[in-house]
Amino acid sequence: MESIKNIIKQLAQEYLPGIISLRRRIHSNPELAFEEFETSELVTGFLKDNSIEFQKGVAKTGVVALIKGRNPEKKTVALRADMDALPIIELNDVDYKSKNPGKMHACGHDVHISSLLGTAKILNSISEKFEGTIKLIFQPSEEKYPGGAKVMIEEGVLENPAPDVIFGQHVYPELDAGMVGMKGGKYMASTDEIFITVIGKGGHGAIPQKNIDPVLIASHIIVALQQIVSRNANPAMPTVLSFGRVVADGQTNVIPDEVKMAGIMRTFDETWRAEMQIRIKTMAHSIAESMGGTCEVEFDKGYPVLINNEYVTENARKIATEFLGEENVVNLELRTTAEDFAYFTQKIPGCFYRLGIRNVEKGIDSNLHTATFDVDESSLETGMGLMAWLAYRELLNK
Repeated sequence: MESIKNIIKQLAQEYLPGIISLRRRIHSNPELAFEEFETSELVTGFLKDNSIEFQKGVAKTGVVALIKGRNPEKKTVALRADMDALPIIELNDVDYKSKNPGKMHACGHDVHISSLLGTAKILNSISEKFEGTIKLIFQPSEEKYPGGAKVMIEEGVLENPAPDVIFGQHVYPELDAGMVGMKGGKYMASTDEIFITVIGKGGHGAIPQKNIDPVLIASHIIVALQQIVSRNANPAMPTVLSFGRVVADGQTNVIPDEVKMAGIMRTFDETWRAEMQIRIKTMAHSIAESMGGTCEVEFDKGYPVLINNEYVTENARKIATEFLGEENVVNLELRTTAEDFAYFTQKIPGCFYRLGIRNVEKGIDSNLHTATFDVDESSLETGMGLMAWLAYRELLNK
């Protein structure tokens, strides 16, 4: 087994320049959710060049591939990478800067794709050395509801063959390149989008007594709703309620007829998630009516809580330690961001872990979803090598 680990490390090092080049091609050509047509073609072209069987067009732009070892029916391990970019204007001054205006791989999905393709090439090179099947899932639309994971599951991605376990990795700018982080149990929050329209009666700003001011009502609602978090949520289980969009389309001296607000809520408990929605509706309606207006409250239900299987994650931690050394595998805390990988872990045991990509000396330390986000590309060697080793070792685990 030690010899296989060394072979995987050698192959990861050997393939790194090509995978870096691939990552840069993907980064230069970002595509938004369910529009990943060129990305899908790049993925299938790579798989074809490496004689890996695949199916394309799953969930519109998704790709599913299989690498079969000896006795392929023995066990199946699934590996997932998401493919979509974000609607952000890139500010990095690099050769591989986005060529698509207003679109950017600011969440590292370019790394996820290229890393998984590197993993595929490694595993395909040693397929005669393991028993079982590796299922590669290149998923569209992680950034946009309803989420590509949900659609792919509905289209049968967890069938024929049915995976026994699934792994996903995500870049993490809070860890240096060469490191990974893991957490068993609840790890990432559920997410819902909130849309509130406050309706009043517009008019001249200088005679507010003749109006019902929706701007003032909306302000009271935003402030009051924070009490739900500070006074009702369990402090041991983080809850987030944030509004990022408030549109009151009036003028300096014109009070508008309505105000539209949009925000998010994040929790780690499904019962509290449902109760929180009821409280938001009740409070918003009550405040608006008490001030002479009305309001409409709607929720767009998003991803569930991401729960990593405790056993799979602990085993993955041991396997990662074998590959990277104990000093390079760290424990993670609860995180109030959300991930549609949660749909996979609702169906089968899985582990979603973090890949370090930070390099402060090179100035690579920007947060996810920012216009200056980038990665230390040496992390691709860690990413593809570790995922190949995880898959190989998991196939040995009965």
